[in-house]
Amino acid sequence: MPTQLKRLIPLFIIFIGLFLLIRSLLIPDSFGQYGHYRGDALQDNASVEPVFATKEACYDCHDDIREKLESDLHADLSCLICHGPGLEHIDSPEANNILKESGREFCGRCHHINAARSLDVVLQVDIKTHHPEKQHCIECHNPHAVWEILQ
Repeated sequence: MPTQLKRLIPLFIIFIGLFLLIRSLLIPDSFGQYGHYRGDALQDNASVEPVFATKEACYDCHDDIREKLESDLHADLSCLICHGPGLEHIDSPEANNILKESGREFCGRCHHINAARSLDVVLQVDIKTHHPEKQHCIECHNPHAVWEILQ
């Protein structure tokens, strides 16, 4: 047997042994329980407390908003896009614990001019020149009925 192989074979065996040792330490015991997945992931995911409210949960108290939104451009959007997760608000509605963003930068995340966005889908305005004297878009626009001009 050549000298090179006498040196390489033990190194190769040590490498394989280290690999198997590290692999056994890193792979959870429940891996492979349900195919190529970690079986405990199901319990881990089930134990996470939900923080997001559904649109229907919002409509339970805000039926007037449902009526406005159903015929509006924002009808397909989830409430959480503008108002955050919302479940805390559903659990305690009298507290002021819901986001009510209204600034130009907030609305500009979707409505500022962006060449990559389709003009057919999102109305785009230059938020720097579109009524710069206004601090908040909701001074003129109702976000739940965008075609309803407030002033």
